[in-house]
Amino acid sequence: MSQDFDIYFEDILEAIERIQEYVQDVTRETFETDRMRIDAVIRNLEVIGKTVKQVPGSVREKYPSVAWWKIAGLRDVLIHKYFDVNLEIVWGVVQSNIPILQTDFADRNPTDPSGEK
Repeated sequence: MSQDFDIYFEDILEAIERIQEYVQDVTRETFETDRMRIDAVIRNLEVIGKTVKQVPGSVREKYPSVAWWKIAGLRDVLIHKYFDVNLEIVWGVVQSNIPILQTDFADRNPTDPSGEK
């Protein structure tokens, strides 16, 4: 596997960590009224979505538990319908899907999809 994937892998994990930092100890109500926090979270979701689009198909096949196209699709919605984004959905993604995505990546070495270190 190329080192290029290592860079993508690191970018995704970094964006996940930033999102988690931005919403740590924050209620949904607080999140939905904090424009800077919303912008920061959405920007990092966009980074994740853009990055997964660049991951080669051969790598995506080795990580079938990752919802590659759903992640990319969310990015497209965020980019193209920015002012119509449903913050309840964004909050749900952050609370439910981001931890799963982090586990999908954190439990594996990017050069060894079996998860063995």
